[in-house]
Amino acid sequence: MVTAAGAQFTPGLFRCLRENGERDIRIIGVDCDEDATIEQMVDVVYKVPKVSDVGYIDSLLAICHQEHVDVLLPSMSAELPLLIGSQDKFQVDGTQVSVGSADAVITCLSKLRLYEFMRAHDIPTPKYHAIRSLEEFDEALEYIGYPNHAVCIKATQLSGSRGVRIIDPEKSRFDILFGEKPNSLYTTYDELRAILSEKESDMPEMMAMECLTGGEFSVDILADHGNVLYMCGRRSETIVASIPQSAVLFEDTRAYEIVTRLTEALGLDGNADFDFRYDSEGVPVLMECNPRIAATMEVFKAGGLNLPYLRIKQLVNDPLPDIKARLGTKMKRRYVEMFC
Repeated sequence: MVTAAGAQFTPGLFRCLRENGERDIRIIGVDCDEDATIEQMVDVVYKVPKVSDVGYIDSLLAICHQEHVDVLLPSMSAELPLLIGSQDKFQVDGTQVSVGSADAVITCLSKLRLYEFMRAHDIPTPKYHAIRSLEEFDEALEYIGYPNHAVCIKATQLSGSRGVRIIDPEKSRFDILFGEKPNSLYTTYDELRAILSEKESDMPEMMAMECLTGGEFSVDILADHGNVLYMCGRRSETIVASIPQSAVLFEDTRAYEIVTRLTEALGLDGNADFDFRYDSEGVPVLMECNPRIAATMEVFKAGGLNLPYLRIKQLVNDPLPDIKARLGTKMKRRYVEMFC
């Protein structure tokens, strides 16, 4: 069973499951919206409450019981803590939930908590500072080096570029209006401070960090309780709304070392995605870790490393093959219309 079955990236995930070369897999899709196009991709689809609703987990349990689900693959970060606390209930019906330990997941879901964990384990981090008030907002920018250096501001527990902005003293509001696309992350100090002051009492936890100017890439893994089983890098060449539109498989041994150390320290289990950027010196710097399947997982399948299916084999205790991805495999994402 796959949650958020109507998400933009699920066609690729479903192909990973269907085209595994070993067995037929019956796919149960669940989503909070009624969408007939989902029926074209899965064997059966169910409408469920939103993750924030009280009945979300109970609805998943009922479907797993009815459909005799062997493995539940979650797609959303927000549902992971709920699933961790309910694993025993799913296992009563023989359903294995693809989620790691509570400590590892909770740590990864907060960018600030993750950086504090890394610092405690002598794993390098960029320069950062917590923001929980307007006063700390000013302190954080000064600590990072503003106005002499650009600063990246992030909400610590959101994803998909939500709550992310870059304050660059070299860019004016005029430059941003006429020189940046509408989906640009750039803003000004005055504009962002004014936004936060509107609801300072409701301001989510944020953090400021040095703005990394190099290219972005990710390292995706499958782990077994802290031990990396499979690992490959994916360089994002074009990104729109935090989703890569083109990518190529490659390796960076320096990033691999960071991933290996952090995976062991956290005791990560299952699929995980580590997002990196290069600094001005070309050194890879970890930005965040997503303890779940990444949206751009199909490029690894194209390169011979089917990470979602390998996770299923792991959960059902199948022997795992000795394989590596074909570096240089490229992906180009284009839109495809669906009708019903």
